[in-house]
Amino acid sequence: MLARVISSATLGVNAYSVEVEADIQQQLPAFTTVGLPEGAVRESKERVTAAIKNSDFVFPSKKVTINLAPADIRKEGSAFDLPIAVGILAATGQILKDRFDDYVMLGELSLDGSIRPIPGVLPMSMSLSGDNGIKGIIVPKENASEAAMADTMPVFPVASLRETVHFLEDPDSIKSFEMDIASVFSSARQYDIDFSDVKGQESAKRALEVAAAGGHNIIMIGPPGSGKTMLARRLPTILPEITLPEALETTKIHSVAGLLPENTALIATRPFRSPHHTVSDAGLIGGGRIPKPGEVSLSHHGVLFLDEIAEFRKDVLEVMRQPMEDGQVTLSRATTTLTYPANFMLAAAMNPCPCGYYGDNNHECTCTTATIQRYMSRISGPLLDRIDIHITVPSVKFEELSSIACGDKSESIRTRVNAARKRQLERFKNRKRMYCNADMESKDIREFCPINEKSRTLLSLAIERQGLSARAYDRILKVAKTMADLEEADSIETSHIAEAVHYRSLDRSLWL
Repeated sequence: MLARVISSATLGVNAYSVEVEADIQQQLPAFTTVGLPEGAVRESKERVTAAIKNSDFVFPSKKVTINLAPADIRKEGSAFDLPIAVGILAATGQILKDRFDDYVMLGELSLDGSIRPIPGVLPMSMSLSGDNGIKGIIVPKENASEAAMADTMPVFPVASLRETVHFLEDPDSIKSFEMDIASVFSSARQYDIDFSDVKGQESAKRALEVAAAGGHNIIMIGPPGSGKTMLARRLPTILPEITLPEALETTKIHSVAGLLPENTALIATRPFRSPHHTVSDAGLIGGGRIPKPGEVSLSHHGVLFLDEIAEFRKDVLEVMRQPMEDGQVTLSRATTTLTYPANFMLAAAMNPCPCGYYGDNNHECTCTTATIQRYMSRISGPLLDRIDIHITVPSVKFEELSSIACGDKSESIRTRVNAARKRQLERFKNRKRMYCNADMESKDIREFCPINEKSRTLLSLAIERQGLSARAYDRILKVAKTMADLEEADSIETSHIAEAVHYRSLDRSLWL
């Protein structure tokens, strides 16, 4: 006998429908799975066999063949356990075949028949529609809120194989999972930290505000304990509040990677990722036999923070150059090619030398000039050119640390950032894939960033004396335009150029 059950699988951050076919033949007992199954899918036969028996159903002593269609795409993960078990029960006549044709089924089975949560439920749920006759999706209870965020069709949470069979026999036994998406989204948009926690470092705060307003990459250089990491962790709190479409796209990536926090239906704040400096290139941009998203994709619509960036392997840092330019990363393997979004804001921090105290007035540096140059040269010129803002973060004085005065709160800074971003959105409303000043290319800079003769002279002098590259020239104009937007100015002034040049002064003063 033959039975068909509808399931789903992910390919990158998107999903596609999978038809699980179960065929039972009067032959010697065997269990075969075809359709390019990976390890976890092949092992499902042991879980399914035990789950069926321990749920008081009969596992057939016959030849069982499972086909996962389309058969030319590799299948991975344990989400097919539940549809395989239901297909076997239907093929052996223990469930009527006309009871499950209207549902998509997902879930991993335990040996006792209970159902465990699985990754990737959100993109699978978002890919569904009622156009093909599907009336709902059956998911593990722990994944119900995640599936409901898609708001595409009714979600039916189940806890065991027996409960699933009971629902198929009596659809009224389980009510669809209801969720107020707007309420969940609103309540989850809270940060536990605030910019007012940072004492002193007013110039660094100003640079971070400019970076947030224009979407610019930033690097902070300073001695240990100066507050670089503390500043970076608060950068997401001053970025424009994440929109629901952005939150759903970000949640899809974390769901596919299996990194969605427990009891979390939606990532409603800007993601902040801080990988350790021992991370591999595959961990940073993604990889694997069937490529999974890396840190650059997990920080999509948020901040990727590289602390002690000079300690990262040089070849690992270089792989970021393409995602930083394109806003996406393409991973090619022998079996497939996948593209993951990677529109992130890079924030980096490092010491000025191996001992950490070069240029510090309170400590003596023990490094030689050659040692400092070798240390700083770990970051290549092409990568540095893609970082718009370079700032020094000096040690905080005792008077500032002991002061009870607080700086601007994240909310007030974010208000100014939102106003600047609003001007940029209006400016680029007729341009595709341009949302902030950092997205401008050379032709856009010529159109939107004209400067007067005095500013041109100042910029020419700075480029000649500091030996800045053509890309640095573009970066200076983009940063200057962001400063003008923060001040609600229609044109770039000389003061904006001077401040923007100051944010590039580390290019040559330390790297050479």
